[in-house]
Amino acid sequence: MLSSLLRSLPQFGRRWKPLNFSNPNFVQIPEYHKIEEETLPHYVASQYYPTRIGEVIKDRYQVVGKLGFGTTSTAWLARDMNARKYVMLKISIQASSMGQQAEHELKMYRRMEQAPKGHPGRDAVRTLLDTFYIDGPGDKHQCLVHPPLFESILEFLRRNPVERLPSAVIAFVLLRLFMALDYLHTECQIIHTDIGDDNIMLGIKDDSVFTKFEERELQRPVPRKEVDTDGRTIYMSQDIIMPQHVGAPVLCDFGSAMLGDQHHSEFVQPNIYRAPEVILEASWTYNVDIWNVGCMVWDVYEGGSLFTG
Repeated sequence: MLSSLLRSLPQFGRRWKPLNFSNPNFVQIPEYHKIEEETLPHYVASQYYPTRIGEVIKDRYQVVGKLGFGTTSTAWLARDMNARKYVMLKISIQASSMGQQAEHELKMYRRMEQAPKGHPGRDAVRTLLDTFYIDGPGDKHQCLVHPPLFESILEFLRRNPVERLPSAVIAFVLLRLFMALDYLHTECQIIHTDIGDDNIMLGIKDDSVFTKFEERELQRPVPRKEVDTDGRTIYMSQDIIMPQHVGAPVLCDFGSAMLGDQHHSEFVQPNIYRAPEVILEASWTYNVDIWNVGCMVWDVYEGGSLFTG
């Protein structure tokens, strides 16, 4: 507990020192047992950056533990040793496998960075703190650095026995979501196109959850498995514990976003949230986000989809 407290205190401008995550007392998962990203269809191990807990990236970000995984990236809690705070690293699969997708998302974040800062909806959109490429064994990997968040509305719903949000909670989520969209539409000229309960995440106002996450990994390392002779390790993800103070909802994931000052008639949006003009292959613009929100709100309030895909 004392070490956690000391690490959480300001160090009067001094850089954090790397921690030693070499505790050998972890469960070794058998090679034949598929875990995490290995369970995804079309998984190719060599496409993923072989991130290691305790690794220091760019002489600044020390990896603390795994937060999650997807078809194109893995997410990690890390210590920003220069800024003396915790961040989330989103490390993409090989650049050659991502094509233009990685640069596309970065383009959207840069557009937001250039937009006016005074709009109240700016705080309702996830921010990008840093970006760079990491050299992997066979190719480079894009890394996006974000403030860490707690969990998505989808995960929040799954912990609720009735899998529905109360009216008061929905009202607050909608307020934040419409603030975010007004900012994106009017100040940034960005159409999100992929609004869902998995892309709206709750913030964290309680930094102690990160030190507890770190302490847990130092004392009781997560299970893992070695998958090749080069030392590639797949770690089990671990959850951030419930913070004492949950922050406001934030709109995330701009990998499918489009520029609103251009003509569009291509297919976008998940099937069940797809706006009529998109289905009809007609020209569409910012309004498709509003349709998307209406369909999603029905889902989280009624516990089922308004339309079938």
